[in-house]
Amino acid sequence: MQPLRDNTRILIASAAGTAVEYYDFFLYGTAAALVFGPLFFPASSPAAQTLFAFMSFGIAFLARPIGAIAFGHFGDRVGRKSTLVASLLLMGGATLAIAFVPSYAMIGWPAPALLCLLRFCQGFGLGGEWGGAALLVVENAPKGWETRFVAIMQLGSPAGFILATGVVMLLSLSLDNAAFVSWGWRIPFIASAALVLIGLWVRLRIGETAAFRAALAHAEPERVPLVKVFAEHWGAVLAGAAGVIATFATFYLVTTYALAQGTGPAGYPRDAFLAVQMLAALFYAAGLLIAGVIGDRISPGRLLAFASLGVAIAGLFFGPGLNAGSLPLAGATLCVTMLALGFANCPLGAWLSPLFPVRLRYSGVSFAFSIGGVIGGALTPIGAQAMSVAGYADHVGLLLVAAGLLTFLGVLLARPADEPALSVPVRSN
Repeated sequence: MQPLRDNTRILIASAAGTAVEYYDFFLYGTAAALVFGPLFFPASSPAAQTLFAFMSFGIAFLARPIGAIAFGHFGDRVGRKSTLVASLLLMGGATLAIAFVPSYAMIGWPAPALLCLLRFCQGFGLGGEWGGAALLVVENAPKGWETRFVAIMQLGSPAGFILATGVVMLLSLSLDNAAFVSWGWRIPFIASAALVLIGLWVRLRIGETAAFRAALAHAEPERVPLVKVFAEHWGAVLAGAAGVIATFATFYLVTTYALAQGTGPAGYPRDAFLAVQMLAALFYAAGLLIAGVIGDRISPGRLLAFASLGVAIAGLFFGPGLNAGSLPLAGATLCVTMLALGFANCPLGAWLSPLFPVRLRYSGVSFAFSIGGVIGGALTPIGAQAMSVAGYADHVGLLLVAAGLLTFLGVLLARPADEPALSVPVRSN
């Protein structure tokens, strides 16, 4: 077991870096739901503007598999640490640049084109983030503590969401609507630069994972890791991608879609609904911590199977609860669904990692995670918005039912990779 100080540093680095990355990523989703439609996508109706904004939001999920290929390649050849630093720099730079994109009224079609390009860069950077952060903790975790370590890393997700939502809510309360739409929304994107510097400082202070050092000591890295993944572990990619769909679908329905629906057709006050979403994020964090303990007792795969069924059940009540016209009922719906999300998200890192050998793990985990993100994170909010426009808002929860069942199927089909135990070389200080 590593010294307590080393474990603490690794957990702080993974959680802090993940919080910064997800702050950047979620901030775009919040802005897409509130202001990007009319600013960058002129259309015949507010609903159509929001749909176009969600489509730009989904571009990042199309970029994530490409980023997973690129960062996974270097993560399996060069190492986890340097790759994570590069992904953070790319993501942070793109987020800062979004703050300075002129509106459509100012420069015409180049405005949405620039916005979509920067959103692509965000997704490209995040394609290498989650897999690397998960491996950082799983490959350094004491035996039997893998799910709990991943749970702490995953706390960066609700922390980033709470921070992004909180900043937007404070600006919304401080500024009138005209000022917020005109320039206020840009402030959180500018502030992200300070968070990126903090994340870099933390990540530069950690070392390489023990498992990766052991793998390099026994064999040279694969020349093109992803080719080996597809040749020998394509089943794990498919099962892993299915296994993460429920997490992506749940999160982006409860956050981005719910914000647009709740403050639009459902008619809830924007500031009050943002506060409700922040409260729901606390249930997400609680679910992560509780699930971390349970997952190490019953196995990450078994926990994920039960959690996916919980997501499917929550989906049956999601649409009617959100659109009931009662903010407390809508809030309770979001809190319960976020709790289910915590249970589904927590075991992913500990469940996905053993599906691939160490020497191929960054590529395999990142690519499977990103492909599942395209289905669950990009298509689900677009589909939900399209259903709402067509008059089926009460039935969007059926998308969660389908996502939960797909994840359950992925867990049933997944098989850990056969790999001999490797001794860890001792570092000289």
